[in-house]
Amino acid sequence: MGLQGHVRTRDGWAIQHAIVTMTDMSGAQVLRATADEEGAVRDSSALAPGPYTVVVTAVGYAPAASTALVTRTGRADLGTVVLTRQGGAELPAAGAWSIDPAHSSVGAVAQHLGISSVRGRFTEFGGRIDILDTGSGHERASVEAVISAASIDTGNGLRDKHLRSPDFLDVERYPEITYSGTGLTPAGPDRWTVHGRLSLHGVVRDVDLDLNYLGTGPDPWGGVRAAFHATAELHREDFAINYNQVVRAGIAAIGTTLRVELDIQAVRGESLPEA
Repeated sequence: MGLQGHVRTRDGWAIQHAIVTMTDMSGAQVLRATADEEGAVRDSSALAPGPYTVVVTAVGYAPAASTALVTRTGRADLGTVVLTRQGGAELPAAGAWSIDPAHSSVGAVAQHLGISSVRGRFTEFGGRIDILDTGSGHERASVEAVISAASIDTGNGLRDKHLRSPDFLDVERYPEITYSGTGLTPAGPDRWTVHGRLSLHGVVRDVDLDLNYLGTGPDPWGGVRAAFHATAELHREDFAINYNQVVRAGIAAIGTTLRVELDIQAVRGESLPEA
């Protein structure tokens, strides 16, 4: 007899220490229970048969209310109660997540001749995301990523050689592009702003990423993966990349604004599993 159930995020992660309260139809509280570290709720209190109102709360999450029916055996089963983050903003479970370059992409788009876009990507990169707290309502996270500047690939060998030259990335002097993120701000349902510092071409500047968290799930190799999509807008002159050939018509050959597009898969754990 009593109450049982589980409290989870929409991705199936346990919400530890969620509070479950049960009131009868007169509004009197008859039960209060706390979820354990697995998100399980178990309480053996004797309950009279009939309908009850159940409210589940947890710090940083929107409360959920439902009706539970206690059977003649004195037992009620909540099943799985799903809580969403306050404001709809979700994150994966706390812990380390290693970026998987084989299933991720780091790209940039620049305007060309004022009429079209040139797309490029970096083929060599790695990094790690640490979700430090997902239950306080004030999320803390760190992001560390390193990109090989020489791995730029736009599909044109001559153009790539020029982009590696001192006119642009100057990969001999600045072989790595790094990003260090130190905080998160909710920006809407499943959306966050990542605050961090970008080191590019020997210049370090504050750069925020607009992040969409796409969810988590198991992979075929026994691991758990989280997916993210992020964008940012950079201005070349902010990083002392000032080359700008002007064609005969007076139009800049390459635009001064770059749109960065990241599609990231990260595997839960301190490092990637061995192939």
